[in-house]
Amino acid sequence: MSKNSAPDFWRRAGQHLVRYGGNFEPLIIERAQGSFVYDADGRAILDFTSGQMSAVLGHCHPEIAAVVSASVRELDHLFSGMLSRPVVDLATRLAGLTPGVLERCLLLTTGAESNEAALRMAKLVTGGHEVVGFTQSWHGMTNAAASATYSAGRRGYGPAAPGSFAIPAPNAYRPRFTRDGQLDWQTELDDGFEQIDRQSTGALAAFIAEPILSSGGIIELPLGYMAALKHKCEERGMLLILDEAQTGVGRTGTMFACQRDGVAPDIMTLSKTLGAGLPLAAMVTTAAIEERAHELGYLFYTTHVSDPLPAAVGLKVLEVVERDGLVERAGVAGARLMAGLRELQARHECIGDVRGRGLLLGLEVVEDRQTKQPAFALGEAITQECMKLGLSMNIVKLSAMGGVFRIAPPLTVSDAEIDLGLELLGKAIATGVARRK
Repeated sequence: MSKNSAPDFWRRAGQHLVRYGGNFEPLIIERAQGSFVYDADGRAILDFTSGQMSAVLGHCHPEIAAVVSASVRELDHLFSGMLSRPVVDLATRLAGLTPGVLERCLLLTTGAESNEAALRMAKLVTGGHEVVGFTQSWHGMTNAAASATYSAGRRGYGPAAPGSFAIPAPNAYRPRFTRDGQLDWQTELDDGFEQIDRQSTGALAAFIAEPILSSGGIIELPLGYMAALKHKCEERGMLLILDEAQTGVGRTGTMFACQRDGVAPDIMTLSKTLGAGLPLAAMVTTAAIEERAHELGYLFYTTHVSDPLPAAVGLKVLEVVERDGLVERAGVAGARLMAGLRELQARHECIGDVRGRGLLLGLEVVEDRQTKQPAFALGEAITQECMKLGLSMNIVKLSAMGGVFRIAPPLTVSDAEIDLGLELLGKAIATGVARRK
């Protein structure tokens, strides 16, 4: 698209598109490749969020393109009651990779859809309807998923699903309970469940959690927390659902983030990274839970359940991640990125905290390190400066914390691209700070 057609593009965008959250970037993206996207002027922009935190193999990976091309010519979409080899092969592969005895798989399209399927199954199997999440969570925008989403989007849409409860996530940078100056997550967890027990009508069904809360500001569950959380669930006859939409398929330096903790959930949901940017999601559970759900008549029938084309993509994604050692690469590249971010923190007082794991990191911007007062305006200014310099960054702005940059480049990111991103981010921070003086 030529520059001359840009005004018409934006006129039609303003006239015909529904605005679904935030503002559109004032540029037209024409193509993408690897770690970069390119605008209508041919300008390269380093994508430090892997699209929507999804493109773990970078954009337009040639092997993914080849699978899509072949599948769309041979086997794309089927009646939902029909099965194909890619679907069974992917389910088998996931059963071999996921922790514990997760071995029954439902292949869907989006993360919200997989969470809906998981919550629906948990309610049916337990006989309860009450669902607990974190107050900083994001699990999707459909009914049950939205009811378990607390970081944004709750006002103005009427009542959430009955029995929707939440407890605070353990935030080491902004702790609610401390012991010897450090986060006392066990006391916080005990307190949270004491409040849940007081509110529950005795119909607790599930706790749904992200191992690292991304939209909540890259809040990582401390080592030991997940095991304690599962114990709380077991005591109450609840199922533990782990939403690994962003943390799964190698991003944190293990195939699934929960493997660091040695904890297997009752149900795991995957999306984003499983399709490497294409619409593919999965719910994986145990044979015992699936058998009981089936006995009770479990129903989750959708247009694109068990579609062969996205399943073929998922198989190729897992093949490339394992073959190319990208799980280990996420750990190595993440350490390089973390070291660079800590260097920036040492130079800039506005960086209050750097946290995360592997290639899912967060950088929190504050007005003052002592008070930890949020610096929303500065964070927005840094974001804009990054884009001017050719670096795409995403910032989460929540009232309970400062602006938090979510940094999640593809697992294929090179050392040179990491260094470039750090250089551009450093320049953007310096410019943003200087303009405020």
